[in-house]
Amino acid sequence: MKLKLHVWRQNGPNDQGRLETIDAPDVSPDQSFLEMLDDVNLVLAKAGKDIIAFDHDCREGICGMCSQVINGVPHGGQERTTVCQLHMRQFNDGDEVFVEPWKARAFPIIKDLVVDRNGLEVIMQAGGYTSCHTGGTADANALLIGKPVADYSMDAAECIGCGACVASCPNSSAMLFTGAKVAQLAVLPQGKAEARKRVMAMTEAAKEFGFGNCTNHYECQASCPKGVDVKFIGKLNREYMKALV
Repeated sequence: MKLKLHVWRQNGPNDQGRLETIDAPDVSPDQSFLEMLDDVNLVLAKAGKDIIAFDHDCREGICGMCSQVINGVPHGGQERTTVCQLHMRQFNDGDEVFVEPWKARAFPIIKDLVVDRNGLEVIMQAGGYTSCHTGGTADANALLIGKPVADYSMDAAECIGCGACVASCPNSSAMLFTGAKVAQLAVLPQGKAEARKRVMAMTEAAKEFGFGNCTNHYECQASCPKGVDVKFIGKLNREYMKALV
């Protein structure tokens, strides 16, 4: 299978970015998108050309580092699929494929498809944790938690922090990410003690870093590779209002 790639090339946040056309002449339908890029980079390297810089780590759909906008959609648009799990059988011979990085003010481009997502870490550092005794591990049944509460918290904890919600939102909002991180702790006994401090600190960190606000476009949920629900944005807003009183 032959593809024509239009890849975003940029040497840094202050560089003038551009799309560069690169041929991928021998693509297997069984390859993942990242494996295809590996082969393209091998050809570029052998020709003495600058390879395409892109992020990756686990390649198992877990870490979220493979953040790319493919044909205008974060992670390629296949439901609940990261780029590393997107297979080339989703494309057709002769397709032209546009590959771009996350584009948001809070995600400055480091090089090509690699962006600085430290803003999400700043939000987590502001309050995405609980302060608790770290001595001997308590018995699992020492603090009983109902299954509906546990399920709700686990659904929120599915967020892998890839940033697709920010990249797809016209406001570059991180409220789905922040909402998921607030919600997963807010409903648990361990997280209630610091709930007010947490939501205020994390919301303020997101605002200071340059992330926008939610205006109900629902693009974040549509592009999330883990299907995190916008109901957690509602939970974030309720927790924020509770913290104000």
